Amino acid sequence: MWMSMSMRSVLVVAGIGQLALALVSLAVPRVLGWREDTAKLKPLTREVFWTYAAYIWTAHICFGLLSALAPDSLLDGSLLATAVCGFICAWWGARLSLQIFAFDRSVRPPGVIYVLAEIALVATFVLCTGTYGVAAWRNFSG
Repeated sequence: MWMSMSMRSVLVVAGIGQLALALVSLAVPRVLGWREDTAKLKPLTREVFWTYAAYIWTAHICFGLLSALAPDSLLDGSLLATAVCGFICAWWGARLSLQIFAFDRSVRPPGVIYVLAEIALVATFVLCTGTYGVAAWRNFSG
């Protein structure tokens, strides 16, 4: 199925996936008890943490909207399209690497739902890394 989809369609799917990830991620602070955990931090550290969380969430929304609503702009062969796709590929590649090599799974909440959630996360990270990597390469070599 994926092989028969156009790159434009794959970018739209990746965009929708990122928007879905952003929507679902709104539950993460509650599920992981961020309010209770961050209450123990110094005020400035807590504010920086929440600021970074907001920046990341906003970036995911922007990546998703750009991909879902303007995929042709990401595939036009321009230097800007190549750079944006390369940046988004690096963003998701870094996130994928952290998930695999840095995260301590022993502290994950127990239950099948959390295992399935991690599988969905990793699949989304792989999809996004691959999609934007291919798009960047096509723009570059175009």
